[in-house]
Amino acid sequence: MGFGALIGESLRPGATIEPADFRATRIVRCESGDESAGQPRWWTFIEFEVDDEQATVLADALAGALRPDGGWYCDFHTGAESYVVFADRIFRYPRGDASGRAAAATYERSVGVPEHQLDWSV
Repeated sequence: MGFGALIGESLRPGATIEPADFRATRIVRCESGDESAGQPRWWTFIEFEVDDEQATVLADALAGALRPDGGWYCDFHTGAESYVVFADRIFRYPRGDASGRAAAATYERSVGVPEHQLDWSV
């Protein structure tokens, strides 16, 4: 089973995500944004789970739905793999693989994600 969190504000206007077996498990709105980085102050976190067999389908759907501006991303993991998804870009690597995580972090920095938000699970 895969687990992760999607930030509602990270979606492109009009975006729809409809992969099979995507289940919201909790929705929370909290003050987490970094206004100095151009982010909204309040974020809506949609915590979810997805069957392992649908993880790649979900990653593809997210890559088409995330905003290309502002360094938005969604991370999630299955028992075996980590996914860090940006608009039109997917990093997928075995959990615990330091080089895969480093490649995703390097890309994140290049698109302006603040350092303190490079905190996804490995």
